[in-house]
Amino acid sequence: MNNFTLFTPTKIRFGKGQIAKLSSEIPKDAKVLMLYGGGSIKRNGVYEQVLAALDGYDVHEFSGIEPNPAYETLVKAIAYIREHDISYLLAVGGGSVIDGTKFIAAAVDYPGDPWDIITTGGRNIRSALPIACVLTLPATGSETNCFSVVSRRETGDKQSFGHPLVHPKCAILDPQTTYTLPPRQTANGVVDAFIHTLEQYLTYPVNAKIQDRFAEGILLTLIEEGPKVLANPEDYDSRANVMWAATQALSGLIGAGVPQDWATHALGHEITALYGLDHAQTLAIVLPALLREKRKTKREKLLQYAERVWHLTDGSEESRIECAIEATRVFFEELGIKTRFSDYQIDDSGIPKLVAKLTEHGQTALGEHQDITPEVSERIYRAAV
Repeated sequence: MNNFTLFTPTKIRFGKGQIAKLSSEIPKDAKVLMLYGGGSIKRNGVYEQVLAALDGYDVHEFSGIEPNPAYETLVKAIAYIREHDISYLLAVGGGSVIDGTKFIAAAVDYPGDPWDIITTGGRNIRSALPIACVLTLPATGSETNCFSVVSRRETGDKQSFGHPLVHPKCAILDPQTTYTLPPRQTANGVVDAFIHTLEQYLTYPVNAKIQDRFAEGILLTLIEEGPKVLANPEDYDSRANVMWAATQALSGLIGAGVPQDWATHALGHEITALYGLDHAQTLAIVLPALLREKRKTKREKLLQYAERVWHLTDGSEESRIECAIEATRVFFEELGIKTRFSDYQIDDSGIPKLVAKLTEHGQTALGEHQDITPEVSERIYRAAV
């Protein structure tokens, strides 16, 4: 196991009725800005619950944060905060709302061009407003980590940053808030959490047994419970298990002391930026092709994955690896998430643009061995058509 530092300061309130506990987490004298997306929280009752919990507070609102939050929208929130002297941010929604809120929190007092926060990966952050969140879409794990992904529509960029100062102070996780999610968003969340786990698990062994077993538990839970929540959206226990699995997939726990990959995410971000596909859709396109491309360097962990997650023990090592990759792809398809460019009527004509953007963003030595060059990335993209 490698050396690691694990910092998980977010207080989690999990379960039914936990939104009412917001008043125990946000200071009474705070001037609160509630940030949310397109208005689904007003249709599913979450909006009313939040306002009831913050009765007596000075609460302002900012809506319209998009999936893959747009820099152009977030800077409007920054201006509002400065004008109204907001002191506390409350993100109500899924990972995009929380990611956008993290950027806003760091940018409010940033003295330079806010986009510099993104291009430097967050290294120049010196302060941030406090954040709490109410999660309504389990997927990204953003509710308990210090990472954020932001898109800039005018330049076709989608990039990430991270800093300890943007860790949420508190996260409210009530599985009942996910009952009304459309099937596509539910399935996206399961796939996103699944691939977050694989990015930290399918690398090479370092004898980190606890992390491996935790990761395998998350994967098995998503395989078991993902189809259940699609079949019965108001199955509380299945919703609870999916929500907790998605949170733990990127809380930092399973990635502590182990090598990590994240090439699937890097390649996927460029697909979203160019074609506008959902984040999870891009990951499902890239992952099977990437695993086949890197099957030799990931061999030991792929065999472990085949045995422990997919229970594949018969046949040659090569066949077990291939069957595990195919089982993963089929699982995504069964959830309703397609796994090839052609499924979205996308041909190979845009691949040079995707590779050029990777190069522009410095993503030229990806993966746990930094051996995924632009040439390898191009092969992966082409194999996914």
